[in-house]
Amino acid sequence: MPAHTRFKKRWLLLLLVYAMAAAAYVWYTSPNNVPAAYKGTPADPETYFTPQQLKDSEKLNPIRNWIFFTSVPWEWLIYLLMLSAGWAKSWRHALGGLPLILRFPLFVLLVDVVSFVLYLPLQIFSYALSKSYGITTQPVPGWIRDKLVAFGIGYLTMLAVSAVAFWILSRRGRWWLKLWLISVPFTVFMMYVEPVVIDPLYNNFTTLSDPQLERKILDLAAKADIPADHVYEVDMSKKTNAINAYVTGIGPSLRIVLWDTTLKQLTEPEILHIMAHEMGHYVMHHLEWSAVGAVGSSLAVICIGGAIYVWSLRRWGEAWGIRGRSDVTALPLLLLILAVLSVVSLPVSNAVSRSAESSADAYAMRLLNSAEGSVSMQQKTGVITLSDVNPPLLVRWFRDDHPSDMERIVAAMKFAASHGQKAD
Repeated sequence: MPAHTRFKKRWLLLLLVYAMAAAAYVWYTSPNNVPAAYKGTPADPETYFTPQQLKDSEKLNPIRNWIFFTSVPWEWLIYLLMLSAGWAKSWRHALGGLPLILRFPLFVLLVDVVSFVLYLPLQIFSYALSKSYGITTQPVPGWIRDKLVAFGIGYLTMLAVSAVAFWILSRRGRWWLKLWLISVPFTVFMMYVEPVVIDPLYNNFTTLSDPQLERKILDLAAKADIPADHVYEVDMSKKTNAINAYVTGIGPSLRIVLWDTTLKQLTEPEILHIMAHEMGHYVMHHLEWSAVGAVGSSLAVICIGGAIYVWSLRRWGEAWGIRGRSDVTALPLLLLILAVLSVVSLPVSNAVSRSAESSADAYAMRLLNSAEGSVSMQQKTGVITLSDVNPPLLVRWFRDDHPSDMERIVAAMKFAASHGQKAD
């Protein structure tokens, strides 16, 4: 049996064993259990979930978590197959007769298409699962359209980034430093254009349909010293029943956005609370710190990933048909390294994100001088998405970038108690 065939079978077997272990973990870590101290309080899901909703949540969350944990090595395996099975090498040979201006974009397209197609089954499963529980409402044609738009944006981004990366890799000198310096303006540029260029490709944004509510939100923004002239409403009800709001962008691209599902399902105090939370992110400069973190982490990723890349080329480059560090055949290897480092960094990045979210929650209650609407808003959010109120440890480390429902409700209860208020 050829060595690459043994390699593929070994990785497939490891993936199967891992998937079974992940299934056992997510199934036997009891969802929606809260400490005895919170039993019977507003933080206890039994006080605001119906028995059927509790049952649905206990079925749904293990599957959702299993999809997440399984998708990680599945993505890695896709890139490994491209390398070990010789797909990347054969694509380079097949395109060898074309000029570089055609050869490079076509090679990147092949890598992106194969990745997209092989990863699609998990995405379809996740979509069907969410739709069966009434969380996702988007029809199949609309879901397909969004996936194609995401594919197009992802391809153009990958093409631009990989073209610059391989060009720098072909030069002498401190290529890792040059890559990082170029990544800095790119990161800031993407943060600027996303709200005004990319987001409208997926959804329709309009000014808020309720002018009185908009005035109250803008008054709240003025109180927080946020320079905003409009509040935007986005038509998410055609895709989901979930609720959300956010402040995004930098400088002139700053936007305060409410999902229309939020407007339909929350009361005014609940909406003002969730908007005050988002304003907290702006006031505490979480957007700017996010950009700084992205720039700093990109330096770490380029340095560590670059060392792994060079070592991998020495170890397996010849077997995979990679002729040098600037050979486009190595693109799947670069994507694999980035994917691995991304997962490894999740516990840290998620912990930072949870801390920022908790700070924004506290800011919202201080800004409003009230916890009114905070508990009921969190309860409604949990019911709509059938969330796990108190998720298991590994889920918190690797998947959750927000505090748990239980933690947020308890924090609101403590604020209300300290101010002589009633948590609702």
